[in-house]
Amino acid sequence: MTSVPPRLLLALALLSASAPLAIDFYLPSFPQIGSDLGAAASDVQLTLTAFLIGLALGQIAWGPISDRFGRLRPLLIGSVVAAVAGVLAALAPTVELLMVARFVQALAAAAGIVMARAIVADVLHGFAAARAMSIMMSISGIAPIVAPVLGGALAGFVPWRGVLGIVAAIAVAQVVCVVLVIRESLPVERRTSRVEYADLGRLLAKPAFLGYTLTQSLTFATLMTYVSSSSFLYQSVIGTSAAVYGVGFAVNAAFLTLAGLVSARLAKRQVHPAQVVRFAQPLLALGAMLVLVVALLPVPKALILLPILMVTTCVGLIMGNTGALAIEQARPAVGAGSALMGGIMFLGGGLASPLGAVAGEHTAVPLAITMVATSLLGAVAFNLARRSVARNPESEAAFATAA
Repeated sequence: MTSVPPRLLLALALLSASAPLAIDFYLPSFPQIGSDLGAAASDVQLTLTAFLIGLALGQIAWGPISDRFGRLRPLLIGSVVAAVAGVLAALAPTVELLMVARFVQALAAAAGIVMARAIVADVLHGFAAARAMSIMMSISGIAPIVAPVLGGALAGFVPWRGVLGIVAAIAVAQVVCVVLVIRESLPVERRTSRVEYADLGRLLAKPAFLGYTLTQSLTFATLMTYVSSSSFLYQSVIGTSAAVYGVGFAVNAAFLTLAGLVSARLAKRQVHPAQVVRFAQPLLALGAMLVLVVALLPVPKALILLPILMVTTCVGLIMGNTGALAIEQARPAVGAGSALMGGIMFLGGGLASPLGAVAGEHTAVPLAITMVATSLLGAVAFNLARRSVARNPESEAAFATAA
């Protein structure tokens, strides 16, 4: 197979995006939650921590399970449980029950992230997989950018239970997509004989897989550093209105999507994914460095928006391609590989996100330093992966051209 139907790609993008939406969508409602449930701000924050932990553990768990039992049954079970847990979260009478519901919701929703990549890897190889992943990740990558803006708009006139109700409705839509669109992609003869978590350790010991996965994670961390600090960046550092903040997010989302589509077009023309990453990574680091220059110098801070746009565009070029390169290194255990990719990616994003605001909301210097560090570390990880491939070129036999 050389491509997948557009409706399947859209369904897989929804599977990938539902968990990030569930993270960011309700963040603006934190004050309402604390007030309504009589909970301290730290306790409300723990509902997010519980979700992130559940998401990381869930991805690690679902990958080997899907290699043993196929993609469809675990995906359907996870989607149904996530929808039910989403409803329970919206109805939670105490913050403690909200924490539990959010943890279970994330644990189950992680199946969608793992299966989306695994299904692409099951049916496509090489350039076709790179093209599909670039399209899928460009669509799903809009979620962490747009979700806080939508959540903030809703928080003004929709109670927090209504916001979480919308998150639950998205999970129900995911169940419908699974039933109507997704079909089993892993034949019985290609499944493992048992749930094999040792595959996770074997993949982590594979330098090319680990290098590509870390490149993707650090690139995602660069993006999430900006996303998590964007509210104070626009409104406190630059001094724009909330409306301009929303426009800025929309522009960055548009360029992120456009870059992913360009990347998909290049894959269709059989441009090696590594060539695209090698082109985009220096530009990503340069953009991050320009953010730091503007943050440090006495110049109009609105200038920072140009290198930010450069950064988000490069993220769109890197994410899908590193995902395709990593999944080729994970064969035949693509479920386990997808689990590790997702778990490490969200871990990187979660660790980097709070660093942008460590010096308060009136400076962009910590944000810029974090972006520079993650982009440069990503370049190091990618170069180490390419050195490993140079020693073992047959590991990328699916890509016909040299890079």
